[in-house]
Amino acid sequence: MSETAPDDVVVATDLRKRYERAEGVEVEALSGVSLSLAEGSYTAVMGPSGSGKSTLLNLAGGLDTPTAGTIAVNGRELSALSENERATVRGEAVGFVFQTFNLMPRLTAAENVAFPLVFRGVDRERRLSRARELLADVGLGDRTDHRPNELSGGQRQRVAIARALAGDPALLLADEPTGNVDTETGDRIMSVFDDLHAAGNTILLVTHERRIAERADRIVHVRDGEIVDREAV
Repeated sequence: MSETAPDDVVVATDLRKRYERAEGVEVEALSGVSLSLAEGSYTAVMGPSGSGKSTLLNLAGGLDTPTAGTIAVNGRELSALSENERATVRGEAVGFVFQTFNLMPRLTAAENVAFPLVFRGVDRERRLSRARELLADVGLGDRTDHRPNELSGGQRQRVAIARALAGDPALLLADEPTGNVDTETGDRIMSVFDDLHAAGNTILLVTHERRIAERADRIVHVRDGEIVDREAV
């Protein structure tokens, strides 16, 4: 078990997750994972397909609940919360960046970034002002009024990163954020994560690429649902 500190943003203890497949066959995606993320840390999770790395990310973000064990974000134990309470934690404490961008095609870049703030009751003018600031931060200050189909894959991913930051989350989760772009574009996207880390953001990133993982401070290797190695970079 990893050591924890009072200011850890994420604390997972003996985390287990089982899924039932066809004909009643159970698959254990995680088998007793313990992991803590200190505030301001940058951790990459590596492992082959089916190793459990995305399951770990989903549990850390409150998108799923463990079969056993506990996981806390900002001191709140997620499995003890109702679905509505977990949704509140996700909205207030967690930002997600997915491989497939998940942008709304009819909204502009600024409107996509501002969208999460609707649920916080932020008025339209302040939402869009915040969105424009974030888009400028990721190098898209001149693309605020463009829709996703008017942007390149790398630009869309940077919009998704800006959207993840809209609510000033305690934790930024990224699942293969360079998976749908070429190497050069991926490097530009990872430079954004470098800047976010330098600014003090806590990042947990899943990747199967060693060169991407080495941008982090620590690499956690997962295989068959277990952490098999931890290395400082």
